[in-house]
Amino acid sequence: MELDPLILSRIQFAFVVSFHAIFPVFTIGLASYIAVLEGLAFKTENPLWVKLSAFWTKVFAVVFGMGVVSGIVMSFQFGTNWSNFAQASANFLGPILSYEVVTAFFLEAAFLGVLLFGRDKVPAGVHLFAAIMVATGTFISSFWILSANSWMQTPAGTELRDGVFYVTSWSEAIFNPSFPYRFAHMALASFLTGGFVVAGVSAWYLLRGREVEANKKALSMCLWLLLFIAPAQAVLGDFHGLNTLEHQPTKVAAMEGNWETSRNVPLLLFAIPDQENQRNLFEIGIPSLASFILTHEWDGEVPGVSAVPVDEQPPVAIVFWSFRIMVGIGLLMIAFAVTGLVLRAGGRYWRTNWFLQGMRFMSIAPFFAVLTGWFVTEVGRAPWLVYGQMTQAQALTPSLTGGMALFTLIGYIVVYALVFSAGVYYLMRVLYVGLEDHDEDEHEAERPKRPFSAAHVPFEIDHDSGDTVGTAKPVNQGGH
Repeated sequence: MELDPLILSRIQFAFVVSFHAIFPVFTIGLASYIAVLEGLAFKTENPLWVKLSAFWTKVFAVVFGMGVVSGIVMSFQFGTNWSNFAQASANFLGPILSYEVVTAFFLEAAFLGVLLFGRDKVPAGVHLFAAIMVATGTFISSFWILSANSWMQTPAGTELRDGVFYVTSWSEAIFNPSFPYRFAHMALASFLTGGFVVAGVSAWYLLRGREVEANKKALSMCLWLLLFIAPAQAVLGDFHGLNTLEHQPTKVAAMEGNWETSRNVPLLLFAIPDQENQRNLFEIGIPSLASFILTHEWDGEVPGVSAVPVDEQPPVAIVFWSFRIMVGIGLLMIAFAVTGLVLRAGGRYWRTNWFLQGMRFMSIAPFFAVLTGWFVTEVGRAPWLVYGQMTQAQALTPSLTGGMALFTLIGYIVVYALVFSAGVYYLMRVLYVGLEDHDEDEHEAERPKRPFSAAHVPFEIDHDSGDTVGTAKPVNQGGH
């Protein structure tokens, strides 16, 4: 059987991008959280904020390093697998990617050193400034990367002449029609990811009775953030969807599993798309709701996938189900955020075991939401690489063979597996030690002994409710 270099190159790029995407979306949100902690430490001189910042800075450093390693590979792929695209888009993407390195990566790298190693070596104000600069650098980086990706989705400010894109307006190309929505959507996704990870880790520590005061404050901060950000992401997603409907109607049709352009289109909760026969084999839906959501009219017209030729249609099943997983996780995030608000009465949000257990598992949910969101965005654009102007087949390296593509794909999988395993191993060690290694001698008495038992949970009075904290039966999670 002959190996198809196009399919293998698409799989390879999807693998590399999916692996890489989970790191920046976390570090962007976490960098902002660290900057807030540093600001609180600088203002209040409370050592609790210093402990939290020192701990999460270590986590940030590990994840940032993994993101850098995985991100470098992507730029190489433009030359090895997609040389036609690299040559055609060089007038625009070349400067954009260099701006990202000069304005963001250097900024992050320089100030990350101060943030990591300068706590006791530079004035507190300088350390706070370093934290702010690292957080700023992450947003500058995402600005340029999302501008480039959005241009591929909704190209503007360029014209294609003899197979080469020439920039006619830098402002229109950078701030292309979908960029504002994608940038805002990714920013909120980063805050959601950082918030749920910090909340989940804090919940895990609280279940183990470790550093109760610090982790209680961390959980409280994150729950307030999530209470506002999670619903805001849903609203912004609606605006993003309307923008996509205007510029990429076929993608929206695939998201909705709608084959024929029609009115009163139902919102499908479940369906089995049959692309070969251009229909759904089975579907369960809510009448007219898709029309209302997309057009804000109950009888609004929704485009169908079959409105374009079969060779210009994306893989509908992947887009359809990825979209539903993303939305389902988003609704679950809102539910947990609202539950956290309800449990604030009497301080139950940090003493309710089932809620803390749920937050533990929700710490990985944002990563699945991000990945499925990227699947919708990237797979839904197929077969176009630059939407409506250059297909993936046209962008492929002419001399690339299936064997070459398979060799590099296997190589990336092996190397990334090693990098990911090593990174996760070290990250787990950091999480296991927790906040307790900061000022270790000073806080040695606070450290719970092993094995964990009720006798080792310290007494603490909740002055808001008058309850005794730490005397409840501890939860031993799988021997952790």
